[in-house]
Amino acid sequence: MINMKFKYDVIIIGGGHAGCEAATASANIGASTCLITMDMNKVGQMSCNPAIGGIAKGQIVREIDALGGQMGLITDATAIQFRMLNKGKGPAVWSPRAQCDRGKYIWEWRKVLDNTPNLDIWQDEARELIVENGEAVGVNTVWGVEFRAKSVVITAGTFLNGLMHIGRHQLPGGRCAEPAVYHLSESISRHGIRVDRMKTGTPVRIDARTVHFEDMERQDGENDFHQFSYMGEPRKLKQLPCWTCYTNQECHEVLRQGLSDSPLFNGQIQSTGPRYCPSVETKLVTFPDKDQHPLFLEPEGECTNEMYLNGFSSSMPLHIQLEAIHKIPAFRDAKIYRAGYAIEYDYFDPTQLKRTLESKVLKGLFLAGQVNGTTGYEEAAGQGLVAGVNAALHCTNSEPFIMHRDESYIGVLIDDLTTKGVDEPYRMFTSRAEYRILLRQDDADARLTEKAYQLGLANRERYDWWMEKKESIKALLDFCNQTPIKPKEINNFLESIGTSPLHGTSKISDLVGRPQVSLTQLAEHITTLKEMLNKPRNRKEEIAEATEIKIKYKGYIEREKLMAEKMHRLRDIKIKGRFQYSELHELSTEARQKLERIDPETLAQASRIPGISPSDINVLLVLLGR
Repeated sequence: MINMKFKYDVIIIGGGHAGCEAATASANIGASTCLITMDMNKVGQMSCNPAIGGIAKGQIVREIDALGGQMGLITDATAIQFRMLNKGKGPAVWSPRAQCDRGKYIWEWRKVLDNTPNLDIWQDEARELIVENGEAVGVNTVWGVEFRAKSVVITAGTFLNGLMHIGRHQLPGGRCAEPAVYHLSESISRHGIRVDRMKTGTPVRIDARTVHFEDMERQDGENDFHQFSYMGEPRKLKQLPCWTCYTNQECHEVLRQGLSDSPLFNGQIQSTGPRYCPSVETKLVTFPDKDQHPLFLEPEGECTNEMYLNGFSSSMPLHIQLEAIHKIPAFRDAKIYRAGYAIEYDYFDPTQLKRTLESKVLKGLFLAGQVNGTTGYEEAAGQGLVAGVNAALHCTNSEPFIMHRDESYIGVLIDDLTTKGVDEPYRMFTSRAEYRILLRQDDADARLTEKAYQLGLANRERYDWWMEKKESIKALLDFCNQTPIKPKEINNFLESIGTSPLHGTSKISDLVGRPQVSLTQLAEHITTLKEMLNKPRNRKEEIAEATEIKIKYKGYIEREKLMAEKMHRLRDIKIKGRFQYSELHELSTEARQKLERIDPETLAQASRIPGISPSDINVLLVLLGR
């Protein structure tokens, strides 16, 4: 014990998805890092559904991977079902999603943490933030250990003053069977950091042996080349189906009878829950005309009978939950492992953060994950990576790492949080990104890997892998743009798939631009193209898909790039510290108040603050000209 040190460059509080990404990112760019977690055997715990990805969330995981993060690799290693969502739409909204083995996911994360240089783990509970001269310099733990650091990252999830609800029963806790964290929230808020409460919930867990699967619809995954990591191994675990069914009127009637004891409707819960993942009782009240709501029964692991009933999140009394479930034919004999519950917890106002996720109030304090008012593992992990990197850079007074809206969903997420704030748990959607054709899941490595390598976040192997892929895409694209094809070589195929025949020589790229035609289809009829598709050593299908998207959506991509370049002009105009907004009577009262509270870095950020009009921006431009 005497030889142990308790002084680090960076301390991470909390071993969830944000904390694990923050810890590995900080350590990988060279900062001596310590991850403090209450249970070393539950790092990366999936508190709710054991699934990663989904609409827009999958894009975030691809970005984490492109930056050298771990979530994509660990998801691929533990996936028991994979699907690419929205394949029937354009590639801007294609989103990977995987069901994972909950237990194996934790242990894959533990292996990564145990084998990351510069990273120590300490099992304990942080009790108090140590602040000196307006700067976070360490934490004290409940076991009386004092840790000192140049940067502190708080990623405490739902544990800060956590309170769980099942009917009228309340129990302190950060999640089921784990204690809440007291005092830490107060030790942060006493320095002027605003704190409020939010709520989330989770459904019952069902014993698969008691389910009538014959009354459900089977939903299998996909086994093509798609996965999360650009460098991950093919899926190796047994692939399992999910199942779908619906609630019914009998189920709804039971739930209605229990509303008077529901903590959401009897005044017991005052905080705001997630709009886009409502409890089943909230669905009944919000949509009283609906006779049924979809349910998804999803496996928790490769070798367990525990299953997750997605769509039935609830904090109703236990007997109501059970009776309502038994009214659904597939669950008429169901036994459960655990009741659903709601949980309330503290979060901090994210408008008090810089885009580095450092506090504007306390120097050296970084916040990431649900403590910033977000919901979702992926949103938490993306913030964790950015906070971890910037916490490490802060130690050496290096240039901060800032992600912009036109280069990543993570950039959209952080900009939304720090500019607009939250009044409900924030969840990422593709619709939140104005440049989503530039932020596709297939090109995250093109957007981010070289930047991550220069930062020291992505290793040489990943960089070389990307450079090889980049060159392969360019070679294939050049070949398609330059290689002519004659009508007699291809017209029989074109007519067979219902598209117009050629009347003269055309380039391969012109054919690929047609919606009915794919590169792989053409390769079966053009020998030289088939040879080009087979040239890359790795990820041939991924390279072909990326090239095809570039060809088919060239016009949209170029138009969106022009829009992004226009916004860059406002992004480059720095305004932080240049105005006393309260004295600018040329602005509206609302604009003065909001600009003073947010204190935006740039004119572009100011333009995105709710309530700031184009005329307010014009006023600032005129004043800057003076």
